This record gives sequence, structure tokens and C-alpha cells, in this order.
Amino acid sequence: MKNYIIQNAKYLVVVNDKNEILKGATLVIKDGRIEDIDPTQLPTDKEYEIFDASEHLIMPGLINTHTHLAMTLLRGWAEGVNLDGFLEHIWAAEAAIMDKETCALGTELGAGEALLSGTTTTLDMYLNPDATHKAAVKVGLRHIAGPIFFDFPGLDGLDWDQRVAFARQWPLIHKEIGGAQTPLFFMPHSVYTDSAEHLSEVAALGKEYGARIHLHVSETEAENSMSAKIHGKTPTQVIRDTGILDVPTTFGHGVHLSDADIEITASHGGSIAHCPGSNLKLGSGIADIRKYQEAGIAVGLGTDGCSSSNDLDMWSVLRLAAHMIALQHSPVDVELTGIVRAATIEGARAVGVSDLVGSLEVGKEADLIAIDLSALHLTPVHNILALLVFAAGRSDVSDVWVAGERVVRSRTLVKIDQADLRKRVSDRMSALDPLR
Repeated sequence: MKNYIIQNAKYLVVVNDKNEILKGATLVIKDGRIEDIDPTQLPTDKEYEIFDASEHLIMPGLINTHTHLAMTLLRGWAEGVNLDGFLEHIWAAEAAIMDKETCALGTELGAGEALLSGTTTTLDMYLNPDATHKAAVKVGLRHIAGPIFFDFPGLDGLDWDQRVAFARQWPLIHKEIGGAQTPLFFMPHSVYTDSAEHLSEVAALGKEYGARIHLHVSETEAENSMSAKIHGKTPTQVIRDTGILDVPTTFGHGVHLSDADIEITASHGGSIAHCPGSNLKLGSGIADIRKYQEAGIAVGLGTDGCSSSNDLDMWSVLRLAAHMIALQHSPVDVELTGIVRAATIEGARAVGVSDLVGSLEVGKEADLIAIDLSALHLTPVHNILALLVFAAGRSDVSDVWVAGERVVRSRTLVKIDQADLRKRVSDRMSALDPLR
């Protein structure tokens, strides 16, 4: 593995406990980890490649805490609909094309899009996680995946016993695929697609294998109403009572949590993946993340899948998260430090990787991005955090490192051929023509 000296950064946004922003700092990467920051003496070994960061801002890679990467293939397929209408359109298209190979292809596309925009870690819920994980690792993404659970066979054709059997195989599959280090996850879809009995079984599997759990929770008011009708409880109460919250759990969306739900989530160490773009586009509502954060809940940011959010641009998510706080509360309540932390270290905490990534600190794995500050829309710099939340965009990301490996160089993916990928996607999409 090549080592790097990120030299003389115009700004180094550390995202540590002090929220330090250093000027003219140098960062040393060795064997995939951050070895030193502002050393008194630089390594002289030829094995180090120098990156001149004098016109760049260096910061931790962004962490997308809820997405469905393979759904990049269905970008723009379901427009002008709410969640129910969205699912109706998308499930038909998925049934037509989403075999294992296509899931891998869509994930390769999504991983490339994510990395080019400065996202280095994703919590990705989708079918055929063995295929999707292998595809994302191929591109260089730190990709968190895991077995999906539905009561019914679904598009992958697995019955419940087969899903459980695959989950038991997952730790070995996960290890064999390799890639940047990620925790084990099991992913029941939701309380409206998984019975209480089956959720209890997933909870037991999580405890047995030391895995975390990710599922959709209270994305819409309709979901809450359905849960009340079927279970006589909120979705949060259902997953508490089935034992899901006895293991570390990340809620996808968590838009409509009651005060009691918030207290339950906080007391059990649950976390929230806030997806403001998707929530707004589908008319699902606005999550009050200030209230969640004040309760001590780790809140990360997410894009959701490209079928509902249309892209994997975490910069637009930062912006929307800030605007929604201003709308719900007031502009004074928008803490820019908190927004940046939600996209980095708090996102890492929400998905269980804060010991590895999320900040630029000695000993952590080197997941970091370089933002080219030469663009006119980034000139002048009066407030660095405001620049990141309200002005910076994915086109400003020039270079990306994951676990010390430079996976984006001068705005180009290093590990795959982008033109070849686009051709393979175009060829496969012809299968959707009969549904148009």
C-alpha cells in the first residue's frame, strides 16, 4: 500500500472533540492510517507520495447513513408520487431487472457516484448483499451491507428460513469479500414487512453474532397508523418489545417519532439516519433532529436511494438538514458545527464506525477528502463551516482516500473504468423498455 503526505493544507477540518480547524497543516498517512498531523519532521522515504494541499480543504470523508445504492439504476423512474406510489412503481421495475448481477451493477454505479462526491462510507440496504458488497468494495468504497429480511419471498425469491440461513453465513461471506473494515449488520426492512415474531428472530441473530441492526422506522404517518392498527403500538415500541433495540440499531428516516419514542430510542442507544431530501420529495414529513440530538441520540445524514432522492449527493443533504432546522425552529438554531459533525463523526457513531473513521485523528483509518478551493463559488472564505454546508458541492471534491488508498485522483475513479461502467449500465437498462 502506498503512503501519503498531505502537505500544507489550506484548511484541515479535524472534527475532533475540540472541532479544530487547522491552517497550513500537514497530515501523514502510513499503512492506511493517519500516522501524524503537523509532524516536526516529515518522512523522507520514497514510499511516500506528496499531495500538495495548499489550495485545498482536507476533511473526513462524508458518511451516508441510509441508502440503497443499486437503485441508481432507477433514477427518475417514479416521480410525482408519495411513498406508497413510489413503492408501487419501483417494485415493478425491480421485479423486471434486479437479479443478482444487476444489483451488483447498480451498486458499482452508486459506489462510484458516492466516492466522486466525497462520500467514503455508506450504510446500504439492498437485495443480494453478497453481490452488492463485492461490487462496492471493487470500486473502493467503505460499504456497510447485510442480509435483508422480509416476511415474504420478495424479489430475491428467498423464503424466511432461507433468509435466516443466509444471515448465519453472512459473517464468513463478509470476511471473505474483504475491503475496508465494516461492522456486521442485519437489516429487516420494517415493521410493516416483518412480523413481530420474525423481528424477534432477527434480534436474537443480532445478539448471537454481535451484529448491529438497520431498518426503516416511522418514515411516514401512514406507517405509524398501520403499526397502531396491527400492533397497537408505534414502530419504535414494536422494535423495543421484539428485542431489536437490545442490540445497536440505526433507524432509517425516523421522521415521526413521538416524545415517548425519542425517550425509548435514546435509552436503548438507538441512532437515526436523517434523509431530508427523500423525506421532502416524497412528502413524508420533516424530522425534528434538534429534538433527537438534545435527547442524546446520534443523528447521521443519508440520501436514501436514487429512486426517491435522485442522487447520492451528501452536500445537498447537509444544506437541506440546515434549512429544515431553520424552518422548524429558527436560523439561530442552525449549528453549522453540528451539521458537519452529522455528516462525519456523528454519522460514524450512528453506524458503529466512529472508532475507525469520521474524524482526522492519529491512529484512525485514513478516510478523507480534498476539496479544491479554486472555484469562484468558494471564493472568498469568510466562514469555513458555512462554506461546507451552504456552498461546497460534489464537483469541488478532487481526491478521495479510503483506508489510506487513493480511490479518486483528480476527479477520476482509480479502480474502475467509468466509461465502461456507463456502457454496461446503458446496455442493461434496455430491459426496462417494455415498462416505459
